Amino acid sequence: LTSLRYPPNSPKNPFSPFAYQTFISNGEKKGLRAAEIFSIPMGAGKQGAMVEMPNSSNQNPIAQLQNKFKELEIGFKGWLSKQSIPVEAAVVTATSGLQGAAIGGFMGTLTQDVSSSMPTTPAGANLNPQAMASFQQAQALAGGPLVQARNFAVMTGVNAGISCVLKRIRGKEDVQSSMAAAFGSGALFSLVSGMGGPNPVPNALTSGIFFALVQGGLFELGRKFSQPPAEDTHYVRTRSLLSSLGLQNYEKNFKKGLLTDTTLPLLTDSALRDVRIPPGPRLLILDHIQRDPELRKKRG
Repeated sequence: LTSLRYPPNSPKNPFSPFAYQTFISNGEKKGLRAAEIFSIPMGAGKQGAMVEMPNSSNQNPIAQLQNKFKELEIGFKGWLSKQSIPVEAAVVTATSGLQGAAIGGFMGTLTQDVSSSMPTTPAGANLNPQAMASFQQAQALAGGPLVQARNFAVMTGVNAGISCVLKRIRGKEDVQSSMAAAFGSGALFSLVSGMGGPNPVPNALTSGIFFALVQGGLFELGRKFSQPPAEDTHYVRTRSLLSSLGLQNYEKNFKKGLLTDTTLPLLTDSALRDVRIPPGPRLLILDHIQRDPELRKKRG
């Protein structure tokens, strides 16, 4: 009703631009947020309506937690890439071993009933070596949570540790590195789990070769069925670099700026800034390029 008494631009009209600006300015001088400004009294007997304005503190808690976890992951990978090979290998092996132990413990709870129903060999039983070895292998595969946690921790930890070392030394991740890591994890898994039987060393080598062949076949099969589009063949090295740093989301920025694999040795802070990559990821990318022997050599 008040707004009908006065012209739209009159300072006395509560909906005029002048009155609105004065209202906001007075509230900001008192240090109030936008939502609080619109809830203060507007005069005798008049109460302003509560208008919720966008506020960063009102974000979804799940989204905030995801963003925080992503920041921690990027920071951890950036710190890890600056460490020496032994330190990085030890950290990667330990973290992967813990993950494997959790998976193995869960799997062990599922196979615990099977292991408890298996017959035990009486002391002094006269079994031929082949039958005894088969029985021990079955017990190793059907162990309880602690046994399976140990087995999976060794298998995943060794695999990740060897892959980490080979990637730092060779500067790339290919089928040879994958097979070498699988061989080591398979051999140690055979020794630790007791699947080797009376001849642990030959059986460990056999298990390692089997693991390597399976891993190599899966690697080639996955690469065959996941061939990138023709235009993506220019970003193979770039994609690997960003994945190692946990910055896969910025691959589209590289493509928009036509920053292909051939431009990696030439990258500068200004070039990354032009494709709208934030300062933190820019530092991680440039540091990784500086530490890569092949890229550093091309950079001169």
